[in-house]
Parts: sequence; structure tokens; C-alpha cells
Amino acid sequence: MAASPPPPAPRAVAIEILCLWATTHHSVDLLFHAAIERLADLDRNLVKTLVYGVLRHKEHLDHILRSFARHPLRKMKPRTLMTLRVGVYQLLFLDRIPESAAVNATVNTLKEANQPPWLIGFANGILRAVARSRATLPTADQLAAAEPPLLNHPAWLLDRWQARFGQETARAICRINNTEPLLALRVNARRTSRSLLLEMLTKTGIVARKGSYSPTSLIVDAFPGAIAALPGYEAGLFQVQDEAAQLASLLIGRLPSRCRVLDGCAGLGGKTLHLAELLPPDGAIVAVEPDPRRYRLLRDNLRRLGHGQAVLPARTDLDSYAAGRPQPFDVVLIDAPCSGTGVIRRQPDIRWNRQPEDLAAYQQTQLHLLATGAALLKPGGVLLYATCSLEPEENQEVIRLFLERYPWFSLDNAAPFLPESARRLVDAAGFFAPNPADGLDGFFAARLIDSRNL
Repeated sequence: MAASPPPPAPRAVAIEILCLWATTHHSVDLLFHAAIERLADLDRNLVKTLVYGVLRHKEHLDHILRSFARHPLRKMKPRTLMTLRVGVYQLLFLDRIPESAAVNATVNTLKEANQPPWLIGFANGILRAVARSRATLPTADQLAAAEPPLLNHPAWLLDRWQARFGQETARAICRINNTEPLLALRVNARRTSRSLLLEMLTKTGIVARKGSYSPTSLIVDAFPGAIAALPGYEAGLFQVQDEAAQLASLLIGRLPSRCRVLDGCAGLGGKTLHLAELLPPDGAIVAVEPDPRRYRLLRDNLRRLGHGQAVLPARTDLDSYAAGRPQPFDVVLIDAPCSGTGVIRRQPDIRWNRQPEDLAAYQQTQLHLLATGAALLKPGGVLLYATCSLEPEENQEVIRLFLERYPWFSLDNAAPFLPESARRLVDAAGFFAPNPADGLDGFFAARLIDSRNL
């Protein structure tokens, strides 16, 4: 039997992912998960650190490279440019990687890819020059404080955030987006309590603390391993979920006996699982998800957290499900696909993949999903709309257009459904609208009531 080939070097995998992203602009999350099957956990962590770090600091890295490379960056082939970015990122941002490893192991990826000797020498010379000059190069904080600032976001996005939030908050959002995201857990209240899970994590040496807003949240400050290695994961004691998403689910309010709930865009099931915890014993949820990978993970999460009896997953899209004329629901959740500009900290490629004209297309999809969900709702029911976008075209404007077309719906103030600590995240119109400067993901949610027969 032939021996299995050795696993690829993590830096080579990182550069391959970045090259694929540069040529396809596919989601880097999908590219990452497709590329790491043969890697050990430590190597996976390094690959993720390199890929996501380069995307978070791309403008900074290019600013440095322009000082050392005579050849214009825009004329470099993707492999050359991504190799240089990966090397410079290690030298400037990863203190635990020795300089020799950052340079040599990165340059070796070009040799292994059969690049010409002159190109290998070119990359080696630039990375060694950057290494010699590290002490005098501007830091990320210095570049962010310059005028104009270098914030690693496209100008169109920064301009619209400054117009919407003001310069100080917009720049704070950008700075936060350039840092590693916090690991937030939502405690499975059906199986444990926040205090007990915190005690379990602390006893194993994991640094964790209670979240600032959600009563079921824990924040893990530093855990380098896989999520599945956290104590309590296999026992279904928690779900990874940001505090903003945890709070959004609370907007459904108190559920009536024998209620029927529809999650029309279930994804991996974060909100489905939370809603299952909030169900009365005789309630039921239908979770619609067409994507095979997400559907499989949804099923896995339902099994792990013990909600398989209360939740019926449906591998289909919302239009197809609605065509079957199901019985009406008491609550319909539309967690709509969106630009994702509120979660750039977690998915750093979003800032480079989006364009202003994308927002109109997202809006049309969102309005269609809302209308489809509304048709499945009982009179007097709750229609909960949510996105992880900061953009008004996908949020406030969607709700305005929907209410114009469906005047029997009314907007309900989100504040009374949230814990006191989170009510400041509700704006003057009654929308739940935190942004990353608040210390959690950027999010939007609106609670709509079908006022017929009320």
C-alpha cells in the first residue's frame, strides 16, 4: 500500500487560499474550509491566522511593500503578491514566529511551486529588507492615526460609515474590524447555566467571562484550539454565537402554548437553536435551509444540543416551502442574506468583495423573503426581520418599503424585549441596531406585528 503523501505546508496552503480568493472573490470561509482537511489543528490555526490576517491588514501590508518593491504591486501575479503579503504579515504582526521562519518558510513556498529563480530571489530580497527595517516601520496604530488614515477598508465603505455614524465611530468600527474577533458562546439553558459553564471552563484553565449584554453569553478571551475541543462542546452545553445574534432572538417575545415557529433562513441554526430553548414544551419549529453543507451542520447542531424533537429541518428554500401551503405560523423569522458589513471582523474578505451597487440586489432579495414570510404568518403573529449588515438600504429602508406595501403590519419597539443592559442598542425608531463599536457584531433586527384581527 502506498504511503499517504505528507500534508502540505501551512504557508503554502494559506497562499493557495489567498490566490484563489484573489482570482474568484469567493467567500474566504468556504475556501478555507475546503482547503484544510488534511491539516493538523495547529497547522489549521496558522493557516487561518495568515489568511484572515492578510485580508484584515491588506492595505497596511501593501503600504509597506511599496516602500521596498520597485515593481508596481498591481502588475505582480497573485502568487507573488500573496507570498509577499504573507511574509510581511508574519514579520510585522506575529511576534511568536522567528524572523528566519517567516522569511525562509515563506520563500520556500515559491520553490515548491516551481517559480523561477529570479522571482524567488526577488521575494527573498524584499522580505529580508523588511525584516532589517522592522523597528523603523510605521505601526498599524500610527497609520490609522495619520491623515488621511490607513484603515484597511475601501474608501466607499469608510465614506458611507462616516456620513452615517460620524468620523469617530466610523474609524472605531474599522479599527475593531482589523482585530481578532472575540469568541462568544451562548449557554444552552436546557442543559446547564452560565455560572456552571463558566466554572467548568475556568477549572480547565480557559480564560472566560460573562458577556456584557446577553444573559446567556460567555466570552472566551483566548483559546487557540478547535471549538470542538472546548469543555462541554460535545455535551451540547453551548453554541458559538455572538451576543448581537443572541439578543435578536429575544425579540420574538413570550411564545404561546402550542405555537408554531418558522425560521425561513436557518443557516447553521444559531437562531433556530436559541428559539428552540425559548419554546414552550408543546411548541414546534420548522427550519428551512437549502444549502447541503449548512443543512448538514444544522442537523449536527440540533443533535448535539438536544433539540431534534422540537425542530423539523427542511432541506429546501423558502419559496419552495411556501408553495406547499403549510399551516400558518405564530412567529416567522427572516434572518436574510445580506452584505455582511456588520461582521467584517469575522469575515475580513467582505470589505474587499462588496461594491455599493450590491446593496440594491440584496434589498430586492430581502423584500421578497419578507413578503414570503409574511404570507405564512397568522393574523396577530410576529414577523422578525434580521441582518448582519450596517447598511440602511438593507435595514431601515427594507422595513419602510415593506410597511408601505403591507400596511396591516406595524413596527414594534424592540427595547422592552431586551435585558436592561442591551436597551441602549435600540435606536430612536425602535430598531435593534448595534455596531462593532458597541463591542459586538454589527446587526439589525425589526419586530413586525401582523395587526389583522387585533
